[in-house]
Amino acid sequence: MRADDIHGKFLLKSPFDEISLILRLVLRYFPISNSALTNKVSKMPRPLHRGVSGIRVSGNNNDFWDSQVKDKTEKVIVNENGFASDPLSVGSPRSRHRLTMLCLKLSVVVIVILALTGSFWWAISISTSSRGHIFRGYRRLQEQLVSDLWDIGELSLGPSRLKEIEFCPEESENYIPCFNVSENLALGYSDGNEYDRLCGHGSRQNCLVLPPVNYKIPLRWPTGRDVIWVANVKITGQEVFSSGSFTKRMMMLEEEQISFRSASLMFDGVEDYSHQIAEMIGLRNESNFIQAGIRTILDIGCGYGSFGAHLFSKQLLTMCIANYESSGSQVQLTLERGLPAMIGSFNSKQLPYPSLSFDMLHCARCGIDWDEKDGIFLIEADRVLKPGGYFVWTSPLTNVHAFLRNKEMQKRWNTVRDFAENICWELISQQDETVVWKKTTKKSCYNSRKPGSGPSVCSKGQDVESPYYRPLQNCIGGTNSRRWVPIEERVTWPSRSNLNKNELALYGLHPEELNEDTAHYKTTVRNYWSLLSPLIFSDHPKRPGDEDPSPPHNMLRNVLDMNARYGGFNAALLEAGKSAWVMNVVPTSGPNYLPLILDRGYVGVLHNWCEAFPSYPRTYDMVHAEGLLSLETDQHHRCTMLDLFTEIDRLLRPEGWVIIHDMAPLIKKARALTVQLKWDARVIEVESNSDERLLICQKPFFKKQATS
Repeated sequence: MRADDIHGKFLLKSPFDEISLILRLVLRYFPISNSALTNKVSKMPRPLHRGVSGIRVSGNNNDFWDSQVKDKTEKVIVNENGFASDPLSVGSPRSRHRLTMLCLKLSVVVIVILALTGSFWWAISISTSSRGHIFRGYRRLQEQLVSDLWDIGELSLGPSRLKEIEFCPEESENYIPCFNVSENLALGYSDGNEYDRLCGHGSRQNCLVLPPVNYKIPLRWPTGRDVIWVANVKITGQEVFSSGSFTKRMMMLEEEQISFRSASLMFDGVEDYSHQIAEMIGLRNESNFIQAGIRTILDIGCGYGSFGAHLFSKQLLTMCIANYESSGSQVQLTLERGLPAMIGSFNSKQLPYPSLSFDMLHCARCGIDWDEKDGIFLIEADRVLKPGGYFVWTSPLTNVHAFLRNKEMQKRWNTVRDFAENICWELISQQDETVVWKKTTKKSCYNSRKPGSGPSVCSKGQDVESPYYRPLQNCIGGTNSRRWVPIEERVTWPSRSNLNKNELALYGLHPEELNEDTAHYKTTVRNYWSLLSPLIFSDHPKRPGDEDPSPPHNMLRNVLDMNARYGGFNAALLEAGKSAWVMNVVPTSGPNYLPLILDRGYVGVLHNWCEAFPSYPRTYDMVHAEGLLSLETDQHHRCTMLDLFTEIDRLLRPEGWVIIHDMAPLIKKARALTVQLKWDARVIEVESNSDERLLICQKPFFKKQATS
């Protein structure tokens, strides 16, 4: 029976019944030996702090907390009848100690009885007018008392209730459920489909993924955006300099680091390249992208994120997507730099983004053959591109001088160019290997095409605004959406994040709802920073008599918001001057406001939290979830809370933070799981009269021993 069951079953009865209940709890749990109780209490989590970097585990069976306390064992003598007897006599010091403890226990029981009896007679003697108010406070004290006794009882039940989760095998240090190429090949998937996401019942394993042997905490931004530790990612020197996207090669491999600094002559090519694209659109330079209505960019096959890293300083937000790669992953390295990225594939399924999501799509030698499969990849690119948005393609196929000497290349280029025209894209510029198209802003263009000259427009039944890994569709989507608004007609960034009344009506929202959400998260972010201030290491140590230093604005590079709702947490972080970007996740089990989030100029994705998130381990500095536990509980336990928390642990980097805001009973269950996950955790009351709680956790840095 759980503690909350006890509350509902017993607390509404008389104080005499409550006394009986408490006596039963005390007598049930207190007779345990003092050494056992001391041992269990000593294994409770330590106070939160940053930098548990010296913890080492050599295998999957080592108990971290057992290294903190060593149990003192008692010798047991078995008599001739086969029963254990105490080796000490009745008059021994141990016997006197047990007698003393028994007296103390009885004293506690007497005190509890007297306190409850006195409070009962006092309660019935007060005036009727104030009795209701005092009873509510009295009941809260009763609930807290029973809860505390229950916690003591849980500790006495031994380690079976709080069994810590084991560490995953060494080969799982870059483990991503749902992406298993060898298994997909065995199931008959081929032609690129073996890299697709496939979430079966056996795709998840409840174990803790350890970092690589020489893993180091990433450098703080902005330094960490340009320099990463080689040991933190799975890549070889050959892969660093291998062919592929030209942005892959814009780095320098040093002894322990990979550098993407602009001091590199190759990196200067990104600035020149971005400048070239801006001029092809008709702008002075890339700093004018925002004035042209461009804020969010989908970078397909992003290399290692150098294009997005450069544009980040221009207030442009670039989401990198690329296929799953077991080594030398574009997504893993981009995320290690702290930049937005996730695993995504055009092979067979639609991307988990709504129609009309991005202002620009970019593909620089991204490895996608746009001329294949009857143009179905271009149709999907068109679906997620906003009206008036730009498609930028850099490829040897677009080089006029090259395909004049190669008839096959010329044929492929003509196929892509003609198909783009048939889906109402205007070719506005072509220079060297780069081509820029602009998507039409007028729906009438599709009806004015010659019959049979291109894919048809999706019907209302086919045109799903927010598909979730649905098979690719061979029809033009997004035309039935109420959000068909050209990027030139939208308010530019940052005003774009504050939608007006008419714009909110497109999502079925009133201004009051968004204003309330905004005000709530402004307070929330301020409170979070206040709570984390004394817990986070700062470069400016506290002096005697000074207050705890505030955490630096750049302590976080990225945040995973697991239940983003309207994107209010993202908006509050930006308004507070924090440098972090937020991956806004909208659960498939709740209301879908992902179109609103993307139209506000943020990045996000639709996701089912009973499945693994399409990202590599150790990629987020903070995980935030408000109301997610309540939301998932309402779905009749599609998956367990343990499944959810082991996935959080996989995504969170060592020394990263978890903040969960939910109802008190759910937070209590979550708090118990943190012991199994070896997290440092504490529960904080939101308001004195609220049934909500905050659970703030930090993931320790467990170092794996190098094997000889």
